[in-house]
Amino acid sequence: MKNVVVVGSQWGDEGKGKIVDWLSSEADIIVRFQGGHNAGHTLVIDGVVYKLRLLPSGIVRKNKISIIGNGVVVDPWALLEEIEEIKSKSVEVNSDNLILSEAATLILPFHKEMDEIREDAAGKSKIGTTRRGIGPAYEDKIGRRSIRVMDLASENNLDKRLDVVLGHHNAIRKGLGKTEFKKEQLKKDLLNIAPQILKFSQPVWKKIDEFKSQNKKILFEGAQGVLLDVDHGTYPFVTSSNTVASSAATGSGCGINSINYILGITKAYTTRVGEGPFPTELNDEIGDLLGTRGKEFGTVTSRKRRCGWFDGVLVRQTLKISGIDGIALTKLDVLDELDEIKMCVAYEINGKKFDYLPASVDDQFIAKPIYNSYPGWKSSTVGIKKFEELPKNAKYYIKELEKFVETKISSISTSPERNDTILIQDPFNF
Repeated sequence: MKNVVVVGSQWGDEGKGKIVDWLSSEADIIVRFQGGHNAGHTLVIDGVVYKLRLLPSGIVRKNKISIIGNGVVVDPWALLEEIEEIKSKSVEVNSDNLILSEAATLILPFHKEMDEIREDAAGKSKIGTTRRGIGPAYEDKIGRRSIRVMDLASENNLDKRLDVVLGHHNAIRKGLGKTEFKKEQLKKDLLNIAPQILKFSQPVWKKIDEFKSQNKKILFEGAQGVLLDVDHGTYPFVTSSNTVASSAATGSGCGINSINYILGITKAYTTRVGEGPFPTELNDEIGDLLGTRGKEFGTVTSRKRRCGWFDGVLVRQTLKISGIDGIALTKLDVLDELDEIKMCVAYEINGKKFDYLPASVDDQFIAKPIYNSYPGWKSSTVGIKKFEELPKNAKYYIKELEKFVETKISSISTSPERNDTILIQDPFNF
C-alpha cells in the first residue's frame, strides 16, 4: 500500500488537477497540505468542468475523504462559497467526506486589504500576488498571532486573539495612512459562520494516523509549484509557503515515513503567472501559439500565463530539491503543430555557463538560455493512450527530456480529458 505526494515541478499550472483526479480514483484519502485559495485546480469529468481552489480534488468523487491540512491558510467565506458552488453541480459535501484541520490558519478581510495595499504601493517592484491575503495570513501564522479554526469555538478566546492580531495590523495600517480595522463587526461575522466551519473541524494528524493504521491509500495534493517555494523558488517572486514535497508531512501532521512516492507534474513546455524571472519566456508567435493551444489562463485569476520552451535545467533542479521519483508529463499535445521544439539545457550569465539557476534574482533575470533543438512531429497526439503509438519524433523528445532531467517519466497526458493518459508506472503500485 503506497501513499503518494503530488507536486508541481515548475511555477504551477502544470496540470495537477487532472493528474490528481486521475490518481484519486485509486486513493481513499486526498489531502491538501499548503497554499490557499490563490491556487486553482481544473478538473474535467464527463464533460463537467470543476474549478477548485481550497477543496481537494477528491471531493468530486464518491466514497473519498478530502482533507484540508494545517498547512493551508483558509478564507472561511471562500471555503463556504466553494462548497455551495460544488454542491450546485450535484457533488455531495458533508462532515463525512470533508475534514478541515482545527489548526489551520484563517485568512481574514484585513489580510486581503494588506495584500492589496502592499501590491499597489510596490509599483514596478510588485510580486504579482493574487491579492487574496495569502502572504499576510502566513506572516501572522509565523508571528504567532493568527486566528485558527479552533479559535472559532470560543467567543472569549476569539475576542482575545482578535485583539492581538489587530494590534499588529492596525499599527501598520496607521503608519500607511489607512483607517484602523474595527474588531466588533468582524467578530460578529466570524461567530455567525463558526458553526458552518466547525462542523468540518477535526484533528487531522489523528485522522491520518487512523487511516494509515487501516491501510488506506493517501494522496497528498500540493498547490502551485516548486519554483514558487518560499525557500527554493525564484525569491522574492514566490508564494508564502513551502511547496516542496516534504511539506506534505508538515502541512498535514504525519511523519515523512508516511510518504512512499513523490510524483512531479511537469508541463511539456513552461508557463508562469505573475512577475519574476523566466529565462525561456517567448514573446513571439510561438509563445502565443503555446498559450492559445494550451488555454493558458489562470484558474483562479483568469490572468494570461507567460509561455516559453521547456526549461530542463530548472526542472532537473526542482526534481532533486523535492526528491521526485517520477514525472507526469502533461500537455504534450500542445506541441503537435510545431516544426521545431527547444529545450533549455544550460544558462549563460555574464559570460559564464551554468548548469543550474543561481539563487540571486539579479542573475536569474539576466540568465540566457542555451538550447538543444528537436524536430517536431507535426501530427496529432490527442487521445493517444499507448507510448508506442506516439509519433517517432514525439517519443524522441520525451526520451531526451527524461534523460536530461534524470528522472523517469511515469505518465504522459495527451489532452485535458482524464482518460487520455499514457500510464508507464503507477505511483500507487510502483
